[in-house]
Amino acid sequence: MTPNDRKYSKEHEWIQSEDGSPATMGITDFAQEQLGDVVYLDLPQMGARLEQSGKLGEVESVKAVSDIYSPVSGEVVEINEALSENPELVNEDPYGGGWLVRILVQDPTELELLLTADQYEAFLKESSH
Repeated sequence: MTPNDRKYSKEHEWIQSEDGSPATMGITDFAQEQLGDVVYLDLPQMGARLEQSGKLGEVESVKAVSDIYSPVSGEVVEINEALSENPELVNEDPYGGGWLVRILVQDPTELELLLTADQYEAFLKESSH
């Protein structure tokens, strides 16, 4: 089930934003399922500047290496350090403990360009045909 409390990109990233706080971002359950067992993540450094839809990093699984894209522009203010020791958290809990980075969102209107949970679910259904 896709959580309703966040926004989604067509590249299968999610972002959860609360007013005034850095937004938390990760990859969707669909993305981690497609990847298979995640074995390594290449994430940006603290303070890195991200552009909306720009490359944020890479996720390596037993099947492939895939790019991760930033759903919004902003600055990385926190990295999920637990993933360096336990990258499998992305598979086990993609919407919780498997989050990737926290971003200080530069332009909150960019969030409006992303998909709601219902729109993302519809996008997945359309893509599977």
